[in-house]
Amino acid sequence: MKKIIFCTALVISFVFVSFKKNDSGVTLKEVNVKAPFEMPAIKIPDFSNCKEFSITDFGAVAGDLNKTSDAISKAIAKASKSGGGTVVIPEGEWLTKKIHFKSNVNLHLKKGAVLLFSENPKDYLPAVRSTWEGYECYNYSPLIYAYQCKNIAITGEGELKAQMDVWKQWFARPKAHMESLKRLYYLASYNKPMKERQMVNDTANFRPQFIQFNRCENILMEGVKITNSPFWTIHPFLSKDVVLRNLNVYAHGHNNDGVDPEMSQNVLIENCVFDQGDDAIAIKSGSNQDAWRLNTPSKNIVMRNCIVKNGHQLVAIGSELSGGIENVFIDNCTVVDGAKLNHLLFIKTNERRGGYVKNIHMTNITSGKIDEGILGIETDVLYQWRNLVPTIEKRLTPIQNVYLENVKATNVKFISRILAQKELPVENVFLKNVTAQNVQGEKSIHENVKNFSAQN
Repeated sequence: MKKIIFCTALVISFVFVSFKKNDSGVTLKEVNVKAPFEMPAIKIPDFSNCKEFSITDFGAVAGDLNKTSDAISKAIAKASKSGGGTVVIPEGEWLTKKIHFKSNVNLHLKKGAVLLFSENPKDYLPAVRSTWEGYECYNYSPLIYAYQCKNIAITGEGELKAQMDVWKQWFARPKAHMESLKRLYYLASYNKPMKERQMVNDTANFRPQFIQFNRCENILMEGVKITNSPFWTIHPFLSKDVVLRNLNVYAHGHNNDGVDPEMSQNVLIENCVFDQGDDAIAIKSGSNQDAWRLNTPSKNIVMRNCIVKNGHQLVAIGSELSGGIENVFIDNCTVVDGAKLNHLLFIKTNERRGGYVKNIHMTNITSGKIDEGILGIETDVLYQWRNLVPTIEKRLTPIQNVYLENVKATNVKFISRILAQKELPVENVFLKNVTAQNVQGEKSIHENVKNFSAQN
């Protein structure tokens, strides 16, 4: 019989170590994280010795959209050109258009500062290289966008806020929008070049992410509050070395996940509060042929000491997981009683995704009532895509090595529900001390699972 090993009583800590000064003058520090897998040190920037650049010195005027937007852009350019600096948003409400980062810049919001983002879609043009549900395309710029940047940060005690009157009208998915989705699906499926994937038109209405780090390295977000989002809230895409700490995220709307690490590696999410209209954390790695081409897994992702007030799942894996997902550790998190939640951990894929999922650990979780159950794994989740477009190439997703320990909830329909294909069963799922005060139905609902164990 295969020996089952649980990682109990892990001592998890982080240590800041001065690493080096790069040629920009920004100090890099290492965050060391203990996990039940080999976790590289995460390198993040430290701007404590860098010059500050207040946006008011560059012409920002509260309530003036154009002047404030121009001032932020000029301050970012100056800070980056200076070899590294902190762009300061003073106390008060500042109306702005999109913000585009450059390397070696910290956007710092003072206590009482609010960056209020325009709701006019034209303020997020020209289109930039972005993504939509796992496919690369040109779309409206994220409200805050960083492309191929190094050593960047968003810090402080202020607030980033999206106005939603226009974006929420785009939550609906009418026929014209779905036709654009179909077009992007075929463009990506047949590896058409990015220049052909222009998804900004009068009817596509692909909402932008609030914050996207696209192909970036050494990223820190700390302390700020984020309110509302057109789409995914924080989206590290093809990025490395990311720390998200002490954030308060509130976004109730369609697809309003809290954090979506996608094809990203060495990520720490800690001491955050999530109040979401969708998943608190959704770990992804692209869709279908697009992700097979990029061939970059999401790996080494740790979420700990977080509070979830609402969301579809505490952590979702997929369904966009075609690049593979491995080495995920969720520890010491709480879902408040009264939260609206479907699962604590939900792994979802379908016959088009391919990729893989392995080495997923969840420990020391406390939750109130859950509408579905603690662990869900399903391999036939297609949502609107089921009848929208055909399967062009079938690739199943191997899922194995899933560990849950010391997880408790009050009221659930099931402890675990695993629905897999006969052709490729889910393998090696181990539960230890995973309990609920009240289970409404069967504790375990399983189809096509090999080597499952539950111990109390």
